[in-house]
Amino acid sequence: MANTFKSVTSGSIGTTLTGVYTCPSSTTAIVLGASLANTHTSPIGGSIKVAKDGSAAGQDDVFIVKAAPVPVGSSVEVMAGNKVVLQAADALQFQSDTASSLDVVVSLLEIT
Repeated sequence: MANTFKSVTSGSIGTTLTGVYTCPSSTTAIVLGASLANTHTSPIGGSIKVAKDGSAAGQDDVFIVKAAPVPVGSSVEVMAGNKVVLQAADALQFQSDTASSLDVVVSLLEIT
């Protein structure tokens, strides 16, 4: 089994759920950290959703955080020592309540 640390980023996320990471086939991924940064001139709300099997709106899809307040010029570390395990085809999706206002960084460990 190979263990590979990865960093995934996405910028200017807006009001539509945006896929930032999908766990590859034959892989398990452990999300180690997720930072939400506000790039707008007003406070925003940032959300992270786990889409099981990469689905757009499955019944097993859940929010890790929904509309967490992110102050102007600040970032929020959502995981804070917690871990989330993703299985093959699971996806991490991000969303802001304001257009083009959210930058994200996800740190994870892929196990193949």
